[in-house]
Parts: sequence; C-alpha cells; structure tokens
Amino acid sequence: MLKRALLLATLATALSGCSWISGWFGSDKTVTPPAALTDFKASASLERQWQASIGAAGPYDFSPATDGQAIYAAGSDGKLLKLDIASGREIWRVDAGQALSAGVGVGEGLVLVGTAKGVLLAFKADSGAAAWQARLSGEILVPPVAAVGVVAARSNDGRIALFEAVDGKQRWASNRTLPALTLREQGYLALTGQALYAGNAGGKLSALSLVNGAPLWEANVALPRGATELERIADVVGPLAQDDREVCAAAYQGRIACIDRASGNGLWARDLSALRGVDMDARYVFAGDEHSILLAYERVRGSNSWKQDKLRDRGLSSPVAVAGHYVAVGDFEGRVHLINAEDGAFAARAATDGSPIRGVMIPLKSGLVVQTTNGGIFALKIQ
Repeated sequence: MLKRALLLATLATALSGCSWISGWFGSDKTVTPPAALTDFKASASLERQWQASIGAAGPYDFSPATDGQAIYAAGSDGKLLKLDIASGREIWRVDAGQALSAGVGVGEGLVLVGTAKGVLLAFKADSGAAAWQARLSGEILVPPVAAVGVVAARSNDGRIALFEAVDGKQRWASNRTLPALTLREQGYLALTGQALYAGNAGGKLSALSLVNGAPLWEANVALPRGATELERIADVVGPLAQDDREVCAAAYQGRIACIDRASGNGLWARDLSALRGVDMDARYVFAGDEHSILLAYERVRGSNSWKQDKLRDRGLSSPVAVAGHYVAVGDFEGRVHLINAEDGAFAARAATDGSPIRGVMIPLKSGLVVQTTNGGIFALKIQ
C-alpha cells in the first residue's frame, strides 16, 4: 500500500511539479501489523456519558470543537450539528449544501468548515444559520481557527488567508512555495492576539502578522535531509501546542521543537519523526512518532521523560492532555487510551464504534469528546 502510494505521488510530481503523499499517511491501514493490546491494571476509568452521530469522515479527518457550552461536529456529507455539552442533546443540525473536507473551527460566534474546492463556510453558532463564505485557492484540510475578531484558514497549496469574522472580508493572504513532495497531512494554525502561528511543509514554523500577514519570524523545526525528494520530506504536521511563552511543533522525518513565541528563538529541539502534532500540559510536551510510539518531553529542557511503545503502529490520533494528569490518544480500532502523564503507564481504555479516530479529540474539565471516522461522537468522563 505504501509503495503504491509513493509511486502515485512520484508520478503526479513528474506531471505537475508538486504533489502530496497519501496512502499510509492519513490512512486507516498500517505498514506493519499493529501491536496487540495488552492487559493492565486500571488506575482510572473512562465512562461513556453520551453519544451522537454525524456523517462519516470519508477520506478526510474531522475533529469536533467546543466553545465551552456546546459541542460542534461535521461530516464529509455536509451535515453540521450542535450538541449540548452536558447531555449530548441535539440543539441544531444544518446542511452546508456541499461536501466538506475540514472542520470544525469555533470562535467569534462562528462555526467554521472547509471544502475540497477551497470554500470556507461560516455559520452562526447560536442558530446554525449561514453567516458568510469565502474562497481559498485549494483544498482545505485542517480546521479553520477564529479569535480576536478574525478567522484564519489554509489550503493545501501553501496559501494562508485571514478574514474579518464579522463579514468574511479578506484582510490578507500569504503564499508560500511548497517542496516538490509534501505529506497530505497539513500543519495546523494557532491564532492569538499577537500572531498567527503556522506549521509548514519543509520543516518551518512561522509567526505571521495579523495586520498584513508579513512574517514576524520563521524557525526551523526540521531541516530536510537526504539524497531523494522522499527522504527530504520534513513537513511540520498536526496541531501546535502553545502557552503565553512558547509554541511547540513536530515534523515528519525531523524534530520536535519548542520556540519562544516573541522572538522565534529555539528553546530546545529533539530528533523525532512525527505525523500527528503535539500537545502540552504544565510539565510535558507530548507527541507520537511515525510508529505510534508516544513520548513525553520535559518542557523546560526537552529531555525525554518516558515513552509508551505498547501501541506501536496502531495509527494513533494526536495526543491530547486532559484533566491535568493524563494524555489521551485514539487508535485505528476506535479505542481511546488514557495514559498517566507522569510515567506513561496505561490508566484506562474505552471503546467507541470500532472505526478509526483520526481527528483531534476535545479535552474537557473531567473527560474528552471523540469523533470517529464513521461519524460517531462520544463524550467520555474520567473517573
């Protein structure tokens, strides 16, 4: 499967000059047999609070979102819904009128999704009514973000655009030349009052001005290495993690790194080949490598505190720090694994609907919300 995908990507590159690699990356299938799950002594439990359903993800990765009061979710068939965060009761459900490829983003009173044709769609969070739409120049594959009066979205051709949240008017667009080959996975966006942070193909993490899109700084998370274009893929992919001081990211065939948000200076970096981004809590930065080995790095020095390799090649989702004491990941069989943040030991495990968890799970105060590729939405409480 992997060899076939790489061949197709190489042929596409010869024809068009730029392509992305699919197959193993972002697929439900793994190259080597996944590790069998082993028994453990649970120190917590994951109790299902409620469940709901939305359309299947198809070939895309969909993640739910929350504004603290409700859960929002979408599927590739264009359906978009709002659920009460406590009970899972459906508040509204709308049809976007076109197939979707990315979502959900929430902020500034808006619910945001994107399409494979590059259309950014904004709906009113209170009613589900259409607010506005805008167009980017390529397929939208990661959730748009909204804060401080603006909305940011990116397309798979390297373009990032910023829009006014009130009416969708474009403030600026930033273009970037892509390497000859890139992963289909994209770097996520993180929006603050100071800058828009973006993980990029070629191993770069950039901070862009909210005023005009000009680079405030650009840092190397990874440096492309190797004799062939395949060996030189070093894309920053998946979610970023940040606080008031630093922003952290990880790259395929590259490194995990934390960067000073104000200056762009590197705080620390360690070799890692990652596919699903990072998250952090007060003490650690968490990331999974390309073989689904989960690692924890101390935030101050970047030293590796532990690794959990008993989920090897199980196609783990992005790690999510939850409830102050745990990190959670989903796998290709729809299982959620709760892991102790201090030592990497398994704390609890829960099943969903048996389909892969590829999107980013939402951490809640005492649990999390999960969306599967079959469209199941599950609220799990940690006890």
